[in-house]
Amino acid sequence: MHAYFSNVLYYTKMRAYARVSPKSAENHTFARKKIFTNLAFAFTIIVYKVAYTNAIMTYKKENFMRVYNFSAGPSMLPLEVIEEAGKNIADYNGSGMSVMEMSHRSKWYDAINTEALDLVRELMNLPDDYHVIMVQGGASTQFEAIPLNLLKTGKADYIVTGNFAKKAYKEAQKYGDIRLVASSEDKKFTYIPKTTREDFRQDASYVHITENNTIFGLKYNTLPDTGDVPLVADLSSCIMSEVIDPKKYSLIYAGAQKNLAPAGVTLVIVKEDMLGGELPICPTMLKYRTQIDANSLYNTPPCWSIYMMMLNLRHLKKLGGVKVMEQINREKAKMLYDFIDESDFYNNFVEKESRSLMNVPFVSPNDELNAKFVKEAEQAGLVSLKGHKLVGGMRASIYNAMPVEGVKALIEFMKKFELENK
Repeated sequence: MHAYFSNVLYYTKMRAYARVSPKSAENHTFARKKIFTNLAFAFTIIVYKVAYTNAIMTYKKENFMRVYNFSAGPSMLPLEVIEEAGKNIADYNGSGMSVMEMSHRSKWYDAINTEALDLVRELMNLPDDYHVIMVQGGASTQFEAIPLNLLKTGKADYIVTGNFAKKAYKEAQKYGDIRLVASSEDKKFTYIPKTTREDFRQDASYVHITENNTIFGLKYNTLPDTGDVPLVADLSSCIMSEVIDPKKYSLIYAGAQKNLAPAGVTLVIVKEDMLGGELPICPTMLKYRTQIDANSLYNTPPCWSIYMMMLNLRHLKKLGGVKVMEQINREKAKMLYDFIDESDFYNNFVEKESRSLMNVPFVSPNDELNAKFVKEAEQAGLVSLKGHKLVGGMRASIYNAMPVEGVKALIEFMKKFELENK
């Protein structure tokens, strides 16, 4: 096409020259022939491209199958959200740009940023004295940011109920007097340890918990009583999966790639009275006040991840909000746990009162069958069911985007596999 338009220009020039120069008439004739040759070629290319595109689209429609993705993260997103993003991927809202290439100072991105923050506040029913920020680095970066920002008294208490809780505890130890109050590692993180108010130091700056454990599939279904000590919680794998009372927490943080958005952005919700006690060594980029004052725009944010989160939160609101989502999640979890409990082939090792709504680990009678299960499930369109290396077996992560139909399909496959392999 470029050659065609170049020759159009050339032909136009030759016509002008031919009026004053006989010799240029030869060039005029040559250019005219060339332009018609290229016109025919360009037309052929256009026809070919249209036919090829139609063929590819037909192939995709006829052969594409969207699988049920049980990955612990990055997890599946609602198809409606992905399709909406796809419509606007090259030209967002008439900007002529993708969100992936526009300035974070632009009016288009500013609107995205503001809506995302407002939707978090609305869907979680946050009081006015809670700040919402969106930061980079994943939830693991908060293992350090939390003590650097909040360790006012130099003391903090931690409860370890899994691998990420343990990592958070180890990182915090670099910055002060960090005490391990309780742990369930003695039984391979299959239960939530019981604590009382007296177990916590009342002069501690905060108590840290990991509310839902992704790897081992256990969850706090009743929050610990910490008295007057502020509660800090990692909600990465359960945020907006059920209704919570935000006033019970002084800080909530969550990596987005489980229930909110693609990886790249971490949500932090912090109460105003927790601020102002940053350690002198706290880097500017890790200070919560830095991002609060800049409306999460102090530096270039992960724009695409935040855009996707905004779309996903819109979708959640359209469904009826977190209350409706909780009902769906409880239905999914009950179906799966009931089937496992009634089976003499599959087993879940987590104590019932500590079971997660989001992550359901299970095993078959032996490792050979576990491997066979994962392989055959994938062939059936049920993917990412292999359990974490620390646990083995299988793990079904049934986050918000996993439909009830996906859990039903998994159960039907489990029934079939059990009959064929007993």
